Amino acid sequence: MDALSGAGPRRARGRLGAASPGARAAGAPWARFSAWLECVCVVTFDLELGQALELVYPSDFRLTDKEVGPGLPGSSRGPDLSRPSPGFLCFRKAASATCPFPTRTQCGGQRSPWHAEDRRYDSGAPVSLQREPAHYFGYVYFRQVKDSSVKRGYFQKSLVLVSRLPFVRLFQALLSLIAPEYFDKLAPCLEAVCNEIDQWPAPVPGQTLNLPVMGVVLQVRVPSRMDKPEHSPPKQCSHENLLPAPVVLTSVHELDLFRCFQPVLTHVQTLWELMLLGEPLVVLAPSPAMSSEMVLALISCLQPLKFCCDYRPYFTIHDSEFKEFTTRTQAPPNVVLGVTNPFFIKTLQHWPHILRVGEPKMSGDLPKQVKLKKPSRLKTLDTKPGLYTAYSAHLHRDKALLKRLLKGLQKKRPWDTQTALLRRHLLELTQSFIIPLEHYMASLMPLQKSITPWKTPPQIRPFRQDDFLRSLEHAGPQLTCILKGDWLGLYRRFFKSPHFDGWYRQRYKEMAHKLEALHLEAICEAQNIEAWMKDKSEVEVVDLVLKLREKLVQAQGHQLPVKEATLRQAQLYIETVIGSLPKDLQAVLCPP
Repeated sequence: MDALSGAGPRRARGRLGAASPGARAAGAPWARFSAWLECVCVVTFDLELGQALELVYPSDFRLTDKEVGPGLPGSSRGPDLSRPSPGFLCFRKAASATCPFPTRTQCGGQRSPWHAEDRRYDSGAPVSLQREPAHYFGYVYFRQVKDSSVKRGYFQKSLVLVSRLPFVRLFQALLSLIAPEYFDKLAPCLEAVCNEIDQWPAPVPGQTLNLPVMGVVLQVRVPSRMDKPEHSPPKQCSHENLLPAPVVLTSVHELDLFRCFQPVLTHVQTLWELMLLGEPLVVLAPSPAMSSEMVLALISCLQPLKFCCDYRPYFTIHDSEFKEFTTRTQAPPNVVLGVTNPFFIKTLQHWPHILRVGEPKMSGDLPKQVKLKKPSRLKTLDTKPGLYTAYSAHLHRDKALLKRLLKGLQKKRPWDTQTALLRRHLLELTQSFIIPLEHYMASLMPLQKSITPWKTPPQIRPFRQDDFLRSLEHAGPQLTCILKGDWLGLYRRFFKSPHFDGWYRQRYKEMAHKLEALHLEAICEAQNIEAWMKDKSEVEVVDLVLKLREKLVQAQGHQLPVKEATLRQAQLYIETVIGSLPKDLQAVLCPP
């Protein structure tokens, strides 16, 4: 009997792959492959030797001993044979303990050369779906088959897709096609599949792509940051006569939230608050598949807000951070851990929030809801399912939502409709919380009329928490959300969380780029550059050239939102200014 374990993210520290020397150009072998995947691994589990890396493809992608070590999914320990082996799972792994954030080019020597392509993708993708600069996702398919020739009586092997893209649904679908064929035909099949992926177009936000693999065409739409909430699924391209007809994936990343949250529906808002505040949380599930899906579902609660904390959808006692996460000498880190080993109940007993979920129920009724319990009740390895926390939610529970979902179950409403209701509720809750922050942040931007061509642009005003909290009285979440509660207290705790820091840094960066773009436009719209240069020293003129060039480099790297006409005008101004300088300075600024 085969047992499948497979696609979901888990994370552990270690540089996940040093490549052969030299960066690849965009037209080099495996350049298109690298736009989707870093590599494909095959890992064997041996009772005496532990995990062993059997194959890495493409073959020039090298994994260090630390990466192949205890952190690799589906291989860190043999599955518990007392229960059925898990299905698909996903892991998330740190790219390098020494890798500076966020530049991927400094992560030691990774094979992927797509620096410009990364920026293009990230500039158009939602922040929650941008490439991970410091972490990899591993999507795993585990096979376990009875084999009397093996001491433990089972053949155990994992196929792992390693990527920087959080496209869980896409890579699940890909694994379900590749893995059975690989285990039947082995390496030649894997080589053929990798060559097919190397022909795929690069992921471009907003585009619908046809991705052929093993005689099947997967049709996917890459999400864009310009998408409206609840974007409709991609339609099949009628103008293309594709044979066979494409398999349309309605999403590359979204999970079935209703199925994941069935046992915790009554506590969804409490869990949403814990995620919003970046609280340390342990999810103890019966299988790696349930563990990884629950963790991924939890972090997706905050969309469109980017989840800025660490998370490990499937974590084991063999991971390199085990000691760091279990020590009692310091406060637990801001991490969401997905685990399956009951040993963690004792080891992580000092963590403030532990969610234990039971085996899934296959009946049409809502499964028994986990109860809210005090952490002191968490005593033994056979602790019952429940949310063990002393946290008191700031917002009142939305009873109307729960009634709608229960009524949907009674009427046998399709699960995708139930998921859509739940996702919309969480989206509107997050938006209601974020919109006042966005409005206040926008008010800190200097007025456009204060930006003049020949002066340094004005600074963005500082974010003052007290001023923001005072603004909530007339522009708070009560304008868009019916839920009552202590919104002020929730914002005060949010200010101390990694998510506020991440959100503020991202918005400040975007506003600074907008300010630079407006300043560049003001310079290019000025009609008197020759008059400005008349009474300026050579130092001031050269300084203008250098600043314009710096802005051009930023704009051409898609970091500044400017029009092509503005770029052409800026280049023309640079040439005009350089032409007015002495020949020796021209030679310095424009070397042959």
